[in-house]
Amino acid sequence: MRSICVYCGSNTGSRPSYAERAFALGDRIAKEGLTLVYGGGNVGLMGIVADAVLQAGGEVVGVIPEQLVSWEVAHKGVTRLEVVGSMHERKMRMFDLSDAFVALPGGFGTLDEMFEMLTWRQLGIGNKPCAFLDVDDFFDPLIGMIDRMVAECFLHAAQRADLWHGDDIDAMLAWMRGYSPASASKWLDEKHGKALR
Repeated sequence: MRSICVYCGSNTGSRPSYAERAFALGDRIAKEGLTLVYGGGNVGLMGIVADAVLQAGGEVVGVIPEQLVSWEVAHKGVTRLEVVGSMHERKMRMFDLSDAFVALPGGFGTLDEMFEMLTWRQLGIGNKPCAFLDVDDFFDPLIGMIDRMVAECFLHAAQRADLWHGDDIDAMLAWMRGYSPASASKWLDEKHGKALR
């Protein structure tokens, strides 16, 4: 594992603990010698994670759509800022640059990006670890919904087990380094998954 993608809010949220965990994760990414891949913003938890990596001497690659650059939310101090044409291009580029994916608290965009990665993995497009790093039980209702998907037979138990959820950065990184993906989807093999990209 050489790089880790972090999805998180463009706001800081209502609790100081969200910003504290974002900073702690960024600091740890740098100290582990990993490159941060993220959405390229200088606001909210996104900016905090990036700044923490930079302050600790790490590398940060931001991937941002041109429209958001024009809205002046791009982080100008990152190691490398890649400007792409659309949100779809951004997701693909972040996928290609990253070896693992982490979601911190955020809104629609955070969940959209993480669930797309989970869906791609389910379809055999990728086999990279995905984790929800929790803060003050923020993700508990979401994980409960995922468990209900399993109970109601919309999601395989093996695919649910393939997703990490917790609040311990050490445990998350250890899980990612030892990660072995669940078997491919019952619908698509790896060959078909590559074709879907």
